[in-house]
Amino acid sequence: MSTGFLSVDLDALVTNWRALDARSTAETAAVVKADGYGLGADKVGRALMRAGVRRFFVAVAEEGAALRQALGPNVEICVFSGHMRGDTDMIADMMLTPMINTVGQLTRHLEGLPEHPFGVQLDTGMNRLGLEMAEWASIAEIALSQNCRLVMSHLACADEPDHPMNRQQLDQFHLMTDGISVPRSLAATGGILLGPEYHFDLVRPGVGLYGGLPFADAQPVAYLDLPVIQIREVEAGETVGYANSWTAERPSKIATVSGGYADGLIRAMGGHAQLWHGAQPVPVVGRVSMDLITADVTDLSELPGVLSILGSDQTVDAVADHAGTIGYEILTSLGARYQRRYSGG
Repeated sequence: MSTGFLSVDLDALVTNWRALDARSTAETAAVVKADGYGLGADKVGRALMRAGVRRFFVAVAEEGAALRQALGPNVEICVFSGHMRGDTDMIADMMLTPMINTVGQLTRHLEGLPEHPFGVQLDTGMNRLGLEMAEWASIAEIALSQNCRLVMSHLACADEPDHPMNRQQLDQFHLMTDGISVPRSLAATGGILLGPEYHFDLVRPGVGLYGGLPFADAQPVAYLDLPVIQIREVEAGETVGYANSWTAERPSKIATVSGGYADGLIRAMGGHAQLWHGAQPVPVVGRVSMDLITADVTDLSELPGVLSILGSDQTVDAVADHAGTIGYEILTSLGARYQRRYSGG
């Protein structure tokens, strides 16, 4: 095997969903956008559907169409980007529920698919997607009298429980939606952890399902092993990798593994990250290159054939910290070259 080996534990995924569902006072959906956060939306979706999920969220209609083909007709698939120009036939044929973001999208939807279900996304302060207060006031009566299935917004700072933006957005969501009869949704993973007042009628966990923060109790879902291509001896004073970025201070054994930034292992982690041999950490030395990573295995008691970068000893968020990013980016960047194996679910 010359490429990395990505193992996905679908039982852990389902356990994480059930744990978040147990903390929720509402229906618990699942976000499977970006190909199930890089782990395979078809297999992730089927495992969650078997666990009881009946509403899924994706980013764009094309993702929704692929998920519909994988899951069949008995679940609802909501599209965050709404009803984009050119998507009308796909939304109808694949029974997708667009989350309307603009007055123009609502017009397009009601003219093109007048009986087709939709949802509405409101902007409560994130200034990214959704109708602002004045826009919502101008079309709310029309939207709510049609086949509107959900009114939602999204929290900007839910991973920081004490951030004042959370309360500000909660208050704004109440101001914009109190009194409506359509189900409401505000919380993703972080919002679930903020407590019941953020839950409303439906919650939409995403990254927490896949083992990421802010759900600190999540079980790891992704395990990534990288095969060792070569081990060489380096004398004190010799350098390793591009730009001579690491210099050996002692005679060292350097393992070169198959994996790099083309596989989603971000270049910025070079010189900071660790690989693992069993429970023993191994420092990455030199720069992460497109296809290769070098690690100092001098202190191992045996020469390794495989080194791990994701698993029980090192979470996606730990890897992300080394790269100066977030666990979401590590997960969604995992490359297509890995051999993949799914267990459980």
